[in-house]
Amino acid sequence: MKVAVIDDEKNLCKSIQYALEMEGFETMLFHDGSDAWETLSRSMADLVILDIIMPRMSGLELCRRIRNINPYVPLIFLSSKDDELDRVLGLEIGADDYLTKPFSMRELLSRVKALFRRMRLQESPQAQEPFLSVPPLTLWLDRIRCEMNGTAVNLTITEFRILEALVRAEGAPRTREQLLKAAFPDDLYLNDRSADSHIKRIRKKLSHENDCPDIIETIYGLGYRLNMEGAAG
Repeated sequence: MKVAVIDDEKNLCKSIQYALEMEGFETMLFHDGSDAWETLSRSMADLVILDIIMPRMSGLELCRRIRNINPYVPLIFLSSKDDELDRVLGLEIGADDYLTKPFSMRELLSRVKALFRRMRLQESPQAQEPFLSVPPLTLWLDRIRCEMNGTAVNLTITEFRILEALVRAEGAPRTREQLLKAAFPDDLYLNDRSADSHIKRIRKKLSHENDCPDIIETIYGLGYRLNMEGAAG
């Protein structure tokens, strides 16, 4: 598996490269967003780790461009402690996860491995069920494909797993922690605040050009549930 590491802090890039290669991953290093885009637009990595603040092209802009050509590649943002707004924006435009600097390499490796494990599950032909359906919503489990009113909705792996957890709950509420556990079942470093950003993006994608009501209901003080009546019509 090939991991693209994009950060203008060269020493940090080298440290991440060393940690990843010790675990058997191949790496590609870039120190600004423009150079990374020039390469990734032609040949996408299997996973992308990128900083938010970078010269020539920001991580946010690079994320938008990557998502335009590949909705599925796992993407992890790196951010400083005071970049809360940018972290939220990063999740809303399609990042699967984020890490706040400074972070431990153990935590980074845990998140990388969790994302790759989910990719392997995605590629496995042995799905227990071919699909889940709550009209007008259908999730094709073996292909990680979402359809709303028969129209494909491009979800990231994280978004798909969160929506799958809501569908399986059959209208029962799920906490933010439960939803993230469904997306990252073996990740020890979950931050449940990111669930809100993922839900916001899922809602936007499901409603875009589908003329559908919002089928994900917020349960204040608890989390979210699928509005079965809204989904049905």
